Amino acid sequence: MKRTGRPVSPHVTIYAFPVAAISSITNRVTGCALSGVCAGIGLVELAGGSGTSLSLMQDIGTMSLIAPVSKFGLSFCFLYHYLGGVRHLWWDGSPDKLTNEGVEKSSYVLLGASTLLSAGLTLM
Repeated sequence: MKRTGRPVSPHVTIYAFPVAAISSITNRVTGCALSGVCAGIGLVELAGGSGTSLSLMQDIGTMSLIAPVSKFGLSFCFLYHYLGGVRHLWWDGSPDKLTNEGVEKSSYVLLGASTLLSAGLTLM
């Protein structure tokens, strides 16, 4: 590599992930994040919570910067993962819609819809 000056192929700096791959990775990450949040809230309640997560949510809601970021992050994870599941059910019901162009287009729609709906929920 030093002699030729070329990077190992495919190199991170020259390889662009397709939007379908990014969508798949994001779906997996949001599922893991939702599981982590649920497990974390459960552990807090088991370790000495009041029996409801209401007090924890009220504490988070009183923090000026953390509240909107938390609301957006949690709603984005939930909506993206849920809408991704709906997309897969739609593909299962109509496999003729499962084309390269359809997957790319639906990945952009999924990302845009999740972001817009999450922003709307954050402002509520």
